[in-house]
Amino acid sequence: MNSVAEAFIPIIAIIFTFGIPGALIFWYLYIKHKERTKLMDMGLTPQEARDYFREKERRPKNPLSSLKWGILLSMIGIGLFFGILLDEAGFKDSLSGVMVLLFGGLGFIIYYFIANSKLKKDAQIQQSSNQNS
Repeated sequence: MNSVAEAFIPIIAIIFTFGIPGALIFWYLYIKHKERTKLMDMGLTPQEARDYFREKERRPKNPLSSLKWGILLSMIGIGLFFGILLDEAGFKDSLSGVMVLLFGGLGFIIYYFIANSKLKKDAQIQQSSNQNS
């Protein structure tokens, strides 16, 4: 019985290694094709559909995205550090996972307050420049 199960391990590994990424790529291309054909069915010419997707790709990136990921990854690192310290201090339960989640959540909260204050400041600057014009 064990030898039969062991014989399927390489087969399953190959399926998971090549099959799942292949299926995801196929699914992405299929959805992209369906979206474009749907636009053409709505009456857009192929050139208009191309222009639509080029505009979609040109949208401005979020300038605070790097800040968000920097704060999050730093806080996760701090959480891992404190979790390892607590494990070394003799706590019986492993608290590394709890610390990572706690500090990761704190990182998102810090990002929220920084981004919110920046957006408010930018809105005030824009509003004052509109009033001066």
